[in-house]
Amino acid sequence: MPSTLIEVRRAYTRAEEAAIIEAVHASLVAAFWIPDEDRYIRLQAYEPHRMLNGLADGEPDGYTRVTIDCFSGRSIEDKRALYREIVERLETLGIPRSLVSILLRESPPENWGISGGRPASDVDLGFDINV
Repeated sequence: MPSTLIEVRRAYTRAEEAAIIEAVHASLVAAFWIPDEDRYIRLQAYEPHRMLNGLADGEPDGYTRVTIDCFSGRSIEDKRALYREIVERLETLGIPRSLVSILLRESPPENWGISGGRPASDVDLGFDINV
């Protein structure tokens, strides 16, 4: 049940944006074994001057930040697999792996309010979250 935000410093076409979103989602399915229908991913494109990353201000580039909020508990091996999956899939879309930054933020399920304001730990999600 990850919640993902992809931030970029340049404009992409709708088809390119959809491909970026799908690449990150497919990485989560492959590395974290989430159900394919478990999708909550946003893509935010900034004008280059509105997102500084150490490169020349105002110069569009392929910098891509992927922030994933998820339930805690996955192994370091699973996290390594996720990072690898993301950079490899984005690279096939022309985004150099050196320009991809990934932030994984974990919190226990009781810190997620879902299904009408109940802690996720109290909800039958239809899949195991103790990974």
